[in-house]
Amino acid sequence: MAFKIYTKTGDAGKTSLIGGTKVPKSHIRIESYGTIDELNSYLGLVSDHLNDVDLKAELKEIQDRLFTIGSSLACDPEKEPLMKLPDLKEADIISLEHSIDKMNEVLPAMKSFILPGGHVAVSHIHVARCICRRAERICVSMQQEEIFIEPLVIKYLNRLSDYLFVLARYAGHQLQVAEIPWKPRVN
Repeated sequence: MAFKIYTKTGDAGKTSLIGGTKVPKSHIRIESYGTIDELNSYLGLVSDHLNDVDLKAELKEIQDRLFTIGSSLACDPEKEPLMKLPDLKEADIISLEHSIDKMNEVLPAMKSFILPGGHVAVSHIHVARCICRRAERICVSMQQEEIFIEPLVIKYLNRLSDYLFVLARYAGHQLQVAEIPWKPRVN
């Protein structure tokens, strides 16, 4: 028999972290991994709009890393050392940097700020970038409030947002879609 998806344990507005600690659903830790989950879901949508097999594989790896980050954020940090959770590694950040550099090799130099848009895939990647930046801001807020967060999480999210910006440009390049330069109104 399949298990039921609903437990009713959160009906009063509380949820459990990995390790059993109960916190309000409005807790910043819940907000952090909820935003990571949103980003992960959105990257699935981004992948569905791309045809490049290598990029799709890369995005799947990133989604895996986001599950790793989500499990870290969903865990009671006092109980985490007793559990076997996947770890984020510096190599994951280096991998993003290599991908950024590889994509940048074929992109023209930026001569102005660019507006998101031009193709549905490009626009979706920019939305993912914005979600990533929000996740990063929430994680930085945790750090500032002295709520434990692995520093590599913040570093990874920072690099991931850079990756997503370059990916948007790269996808546009592959799709032969012109970038939309921002032309500020000056009166």
